[in-house]
Amino acid sequence: MNDILIALLIGIIAGIIDVVPMLIKKLDKTACISAFIHYIVLGLIIPFVAWGISPWLKGFIIAELIAIPVIIIVYQSDKKAIIPMIVFSAILGAAIGIAGAKFIG
Repeated sequence: MNDILIALLIGIIAGIIDVVPMLIKKLDKTACISAFIHYIVLGLIIPFVAWGISPWLKGFIIAELIAIPVIIIVYQSDKKAIIPMIVFSAILGAAIGIAGAKFIG
């Protein structure tokens, strides 16, 4: 149970890091909530996947794969948002992988 709470905290921190720039740009509230929940879920998934690869790479791959459906939806209405989404997914996914390996094991 303690590992799940740590994973939730990792996801919450990643979600805050992702959503702050969105709030500064005054993006839609629904998009901000969606992004926040996205990273909470990634915080619960990435640390518990055992692929036998480096934690940062595992986080990077999983975050990018899970972001694909959202990127496809956003692409229709805001093509400029795709690059920041890919970059944030890569950085935060890798960070979740590293944090998960450090604090959860």
